[in-house]
Amino acid sequence: MTGDSFNLGGRVALVTGASRGIGRAIALLLARHGAHVVVASRKLDGCEAVAAEIRAAGGQASAQACHIGEPGQISAVLRAIDAQHGRIDILVNNAATNPYYGPAVDMDLAAYQKTVDVNIRGYFWTSIEAARRMLAQGKGAIVNVASVNAFRPLDGQACYSMTKAAIVNMTQGLAKEWARNGIRVNALVPGFVETRFAAAMHENEKLRAAMERLVPMGRIAQPEEMAGAVLYLVSDAASYTTGSCLTADGGWLA
Repeated sequence: MTGDSFNLGGRVALVTGASRGIGRAIALLLARHGAHVVVASRKLDGCEAVAAEIRAAGGQASAQACHIGEPGQISAVLRAIDAQHGRIDILVNNAATNPYYGPAVDMDLAAYQKTVDVNIRGYFWTSIEAARRMLAQGKGAIVNVASVNAFRPLDGQACYSMTKAAIVNMTQGLAKEWARNGIRVNALVPGFVETRFAAAMHENEKLRAAMERLVPMGRIAQPEEMAGAVLYLVSDAASYTTGSCLTADGGWLA
């Protein structure tokens, strides 16, 4: 390993769910380290805003609308990347959903199906589409954003937690399958992060206080505190790291 191990110059990175929160923070940091970042999320205007922010700071970025719960949209985004860049080097599966919070027995089928379609099928199919290109290149890095819920489900989040556990298992399975082909697959395991996605929890004073008591560091993380772990996992600094789960949870799972 020589030079700057965190230099991503010349690489193309697709970050899903990148219009806000953890995804936005990841996109900004990868761009600062030289990657051309394809900012993807359901709403194009939000993606355009992040891509413009990256370009204003001197980086390279483009925007693509993509609902990862729709396999056809995933394929379309990868075809657009083919047309514009002819390669994909990095995939960060970050887009997720959690439409229901409450007792599992009260969850309806529509909410269950949406959670599974996005959090499991979406991650898996985006990985497959990207890996088909990476296999031809002989190199690539994939990071799946999981959750501490994968290991310690919170009350009222049985289905969401189940999907995050599946992501951990998927990460390990794909890492073993593709290791000999130069593709590394790892997972980020965030703890409690102050995002709009988790607003129902951290904006409730009692829930927030309860969560903070569970965290040895005594606070909820900011999205930017997740991005550094992803930078490591997609960079040459992690050239011998695959199938791992890198936890960033303030010590909660310790």
